[in-house]
Amino acid sequence: MNMQIHQIKPLRKKKKEKRVGRGGKRGTYSGRGIKGQKARAGRKFQPIIRAILKKYPKLRGYKFSPQKKEMAILNLEVLEKEFKEGERVTPKILVERKIIRKIKGRVPPVKILGRGEISKKLIIEKCLLSESAREKIEKVGGEVVK
Repeated sequence: MNMQIHQIKPLRKKKKEKRVGRGGKRGTYSGRGIKGQKARAGRKFQPIIRAILKKYPKLRGYKFSPQKKEMAILNLEVLEKEFKEGERVTPKILVERKIIRKIKGRVPPVKILGRGEISKKLIIEKCLLSESAREKIEKVGGEVVK
């Protein structure tokens, strides 16, 4: 005859859990110490998540500052040195010639400033220019295309 599931008995008896805080064998304070919030019945602690949430600013008036756009800055003296008469200057060409580097894997916007002199006619495309740089380029006969 096979053993049935209702006939199974444990090898050892189950140990009873101690019921703390009800007098009895644990003494007057029942392992809770004396007085204070932790000694009371029905003690309530503030949830930790709530404290974190309360530190966040409310919707109204809380605005994060937008990320600054990183820009490659060049001076006219660099263009004078690196380019020949009548060549085009674009951010892509500047990266290819290793005059500027990619920022976070992308070709950055380029701004050309007016430091130094220029004597070559260059065609400048898709670059931002300072007023002094624009004047110097146009004075020599170069073009600025947007």
